[in-house]
Amino acid sequence: MPGSLPHDANVRPLFKRPESVLVLVYTVDLDVLLICRREPAGFWQSVTGSLEAGESPQAAAQRELAEETGITEPVVDHGSSRVFPIKAAWRKRYAPQVTENREHEFSVQLAERVPVELDPSEHTEHLWLPMVEAIAKVSSHSNRAALRSILNAEG
Repeated sequence: MPGSLPHDANVRPLFKRPESVLVLVYTVDLDVLLICRREPAGFWQSVTGSLEAGESPQAAAQRELAEETGITEPVVDHGSSRVFPIKAAWRKRYAPQVTENREHEFSVQLAERVPVELDPSEHTEHLWLPMVEAIAKVSSHSNRAALRSILNAEG
């Protein structure tokens, strides 16, 4: 197209898309995988990540699970999402008028705990905890609510 710049798939957009996924990883014994973010330090969570341009929530959930943990099992779409305010500390990642994020919920149930391969640029450590302990440890209210839903359905 005349006057347009060449497309480079490696160029990130200026702002993040205010839509993300939450992937709960847990075993049949209700042990939950949690990962600790590098920034902010001490922020424990399930697998999360923003949707990329043109990406579906399902594709984002599968991609984020593999990128953040090395786990490639198929994700299950819970068919639900939550909208929450974006914390002030993270708002600079989004366009100036964006104040809320929509988070789509997914899960993976495993037969047992599996080895985890973290991306050290994003996460510092991981642990497996019983569901009730995981609910108490996660830093996000939406993550707690999603884990409670699993506990109510499975426990």
